[in-house]
Amino acid sequence: MAKQSDLELISEVRTTVTRLVKKLRRHSATGITLSLTERSVMGLLNRSGEMLPNELAAAEKITTQSMSQILNHLSALGYINRRASKEDKRKSFISLSAKGAAMVKRVGEEKDNWLYQALMHTCTAAEIQVLKKALVPLKKIVDFEDD
Repeated sequence: MAKQSDLELISEVRTTVTRLVKKLRRHSATGITLSLTERSVMGLLNRSGEMLPNELAAAEKITTQSMSQILNHLSALGYINRRASKEDKRKSFISLSAKGAAMVKRVGEEKDNWLYQALMHTCTAAEIQVLKKALVPLKKIVDFEDD
């Protein structure tokens, strides 16, 4: 059972990370047009290249039906390409279009720009070093899977 001090830390980390994500969302061009999952799918495709819809659904931990809706929306916006598998015509590989890749790049630059400005205006050099050290445990938390 978690101690009171652990519960307070957990609450503070959760609240702070959530607020940071919301701030970053507000400082991106996709904040209005794309959902968090749609942006996440585009980022995943940007890092991974081509993927099957069921692989994307598994990575995002959503149903294939929900992923189908997301992919239809991204396709309608011109952000993704679909390529039929040569081995199995029932399968389509999904990748970012040039327009989608440009969007991902622009959004990343906008967020990075805002975060850089925020860091430079609010943190000392020593605090920035603390943030660098804090990234190690934060990445471990993000990568933790309990299933």
